[in-house]
Amino acid sequence: MLRLLLAFSIFICSAGSVFADVTLKQLFSNEQRALNAIPDARIATLFERSKQAKHSLKDVTYTKGWLAAQPDATGGAEWQCLAEALYFEARGESVRGQFAVAEVILNRVSSTRYPDTICEVINQGTGRKHACQFSYTCDGHAEVVSEPLAYEQVAKIAALSMKASERPLTQGATHYHTKAVSPHWARKFPRTTTIGFHHFYRQPTRLSKK
Repeated sequence: MLRLLLAFSIFICSAGSVFADVTLKQLFSNEQRALNAIPDARIATLFERSKQAKHSLKDVTYTKGWLAAQPDATGGAEWQCLAEALYFEARGESVRGQFAVAEVILNRVSSTRYPDTICEVINQGTGRKHACQFSYTCDGHAEVVSEPLAYEQVAKIAALSMKASERPLTQGATHYHTKAVSPHWARKFPRTTTIGFHHFYRQPTRLSKK
């Protein structure tokens, strides 16, 4: 059934205004032969991935129940860096709070003031005293994932956040801190929101862009 639908879609899209042309028939014949060469399992996988991607980026409710229904996440080095940052920085937060921390990291990637990749943003200043941007990277403790279920959750959030075209929770925030501390920059930057245990702030922007 999937193969038939895909073949029909190719046929309709190729038709246009020359529906009766011989060239069109040849084109459709070539497309049909190429399509028939694709294994049924591969076509089914492509359709399923497309369905999951569309589902994963709409109707977000920021609840554990909704997140549990999302497919398990995998990815490359950038995804792993973001997942680990969420685990060590925000695993005690709500789902909404974890998405918000992911937004801050991705907002930095988009900013001219910070490095261009997730891993570089997270590790900026690591190794220099009082210079690291994310405390877990220079707190002197080994970075060991001891709560696999918590990591599984933030791994999904990392993947979803990287695919999202919008970041609606923090209004462009580039900084956050817990309610237990008061860093000097918090008096200078406008606070955009408070979610869970964290206050979020937006660093004043410059005119230049990447």
